[in-house]
Amino acid sequence: MTIRSWSIATLLLAAIACPVCAVSGQRAGSPQHLNAIDVFDLAGRAFADGRDADALKLYDALSRDPDVEVRSEALFRKGQLLASRERWREAALAYRRLLDAKPDAARVRLELAMVLARLGDEIGARRQLRLAQAAGLPADVAEQVSQFSRALRSPKRLGGSFELTLAPDTNINRGTQARTLDTVIAPLLLDRDARETSGIGLRMRASGFAKQSITDRVSLIARVTGSADLYRGGSTNDILATALLGTEWRGPHDQLGVTYGIGKRWYGGQAFADTYPLTGEWLHQMGRTTQLTANISRSAIRYDRNPLQDGTLYDANVSVEHALSARSGIAVGGGVTRQAALDPSYASWSFGPVFYAWREWGRSTVFASAAGRRLIGDGRNFLFTDKRREWFVSARTGAILRQWSIRGLSPTVRLGFERNVSTVSIYDYRRIFAEIGLSRTF
Repeated sequence: MTIRSWSIATLLLAAIACPVCAVSGQRAGSPQHLNAIDVFDLAGRAFADGRDADALKLYDALSRDPDVEVRSEALFRKGQLLASRERWREAALAYRRLLDAKPDAARVRLELAMVLARLGDEIGARRQLRLAQAAGLPADVAEQVSQFSRALRSPKRLGGSFELTLAPDTNINRGTQARTLDTVIAPLLLDRDARETSGIGLRMRASGFAKQSITDRVSLIARVTGSADLYRGGSTNDILATALLGTEWRGPHDQLGVTYGIGKRWYGGQAFADTYPLTGEWLHQMGRTTQLTANISRSAIRYDRNPLQDGTLYDANVSVEHALSARSGIAVGGGVTRQAALDPSYASWSFGPVFYAWREWGRSTVFASAAGRRLIGDGRNFLFTDKRREWFVSARTGAILRQWSIRGLSPTVRLGFERNVSTVSIYDYRRIFAEIGLSRTF
């Protein structure tokens, strides 16, 4: 340890002078000449005596040492102390900080997976298990991890998340750049609200769940989700809320879930559509580092402003996520959507691939995604010269900057681009957007 680090440890020892003096036999004013082993021993004794605050101060001092092994051991012991007291979020932060320095520390990833499961984040827990397997484990340990993965189940009965970001956008209404719209009658001058409009607003995302076990493998689950894109003036405000109730079954390598619910959407401050989704989802562990996710849904949709759009939406998606190493992973997949409607001009088929990748660099995580979509309409709207045929592409990238974490939240920046090329100019648009806010560190 450096002189500075030992000075920190000495000051902390002085702050807890009575217990330490009783152990060391020195007066509070005497200099403390201790090595790392001595300080770890003092922290361990403080923990055994129930003086958690004193032990955490010593571990924090050791975690600032320039020796990576000393820092790592201090963070690991701090995480274990916090986990033993069921201070799960603080434990997750300690393990996450350790992994930033030593991503191949498989034992730490296993501990983090356990903590995330306790927090109700089973998706994150299983991802940590896959990363640990990708880093390489002895055969006996790998088998134990596989058994843990098969038995993984969060004991948390209630949970949720919330995110708020600043959202600058070059095209908040996904409007066309064209000033006129070609029709079979004559070119029509588009209203300003129908054309491309930029703005800076707020984007909110929230979700919550409640779970009740029926048997060892079957649970009832209720979920609520909501989102809001809010911009000045309110004419492009887009708000969605969904409530779902269903059941979930878990096997050694699979998880099946079925839910039914209701969704509401408001646009521009007015009711826009009601949705009644029936959804099925399947998660399957394909080996130790790969997971398959598939879902299919059927939703009846009723539109408030245009009943000719009323119909049924069928959607099917599949993706495979694979851990490449202890620091990186990818996911590839695709989907198909069938939109049925009373008026064939609003009905369509669409399909396309998706790709996602991430990598950890130091105390940051960078990620990128891309998607493509082909849409083919059933029929031509009587106003337009052609039926809808579109090519849609999107790309996103961003980073989570954990080096500036605040109470478990880290600055997050996302940048995105969308381009929709359509035979009907009112649907033809381009868009560049960003999100700047805070996300959970782990």
